[in-house]
Amino acid sequence: MTPPGTITVERLDGRAAARAENAIRLVYAEAFAEPPYEETADDIDAAFRRFPSQTRKGTFRATLARTEDGEPVGMAYGSLLGPDAEWWDKLTEPVSDDLRRETGHRTFGLMELAVRRPWRRRGMARRLHEALLDGIEAERVLLNVHPDSVAATTAYHAWGYRKVGEARPWAEADLHDVLLLALR
Repeated sequence: MTPPGTITVERLDGRAAARAENAIRLVYAEAFAEPPYEETADDIDAAFRRFPSQTRKGTFRATLARTEDGEPVGMAYGSLLGPDAEWWDKLTEPVSDDLRRETGHRTFGLMELAVRRPWRRRGMARRLHEALLDGIEAERVLLNVHPDSVAATTAYHAWGYRKVGEARPWAEADLHDVLLLALR
């Protein structure tokens, strides 16, 4: 599979992302089956059982990159964290009340960002990330990244993210780095 020339990145609201679920799932499944994630078909099914409820959130947004002929290249998605967000509760060490304070508009939670192998190292992840965050009103972006995912960690740090802690995003998960990007 050779990457063709023109790649378009479209921004999707929740409804459009729900309609594009198959394309988003294809990118997710391919990218997260690789080390260090090594997600199985059951893991992927579990992730996408949550996807419909995620897309119904009013603040959900996604980006999807495709080739000229419509082949999915990469995706990213997330939503604003509500005042009762549990993200901060999963940290192994507590952080200050000011850092963990959520208003429903303060923090955008970047849930997933992935690019299929043939299109990596071409700036595609940055394009997806920038398009996803373009125009959001949040003060900051929060994400979890597997520390053994060197390319992702390196990119996030280059884009200005800083580590604020470690967490297990779900019960059986490896320890992940929690990164924060100040937007304002």
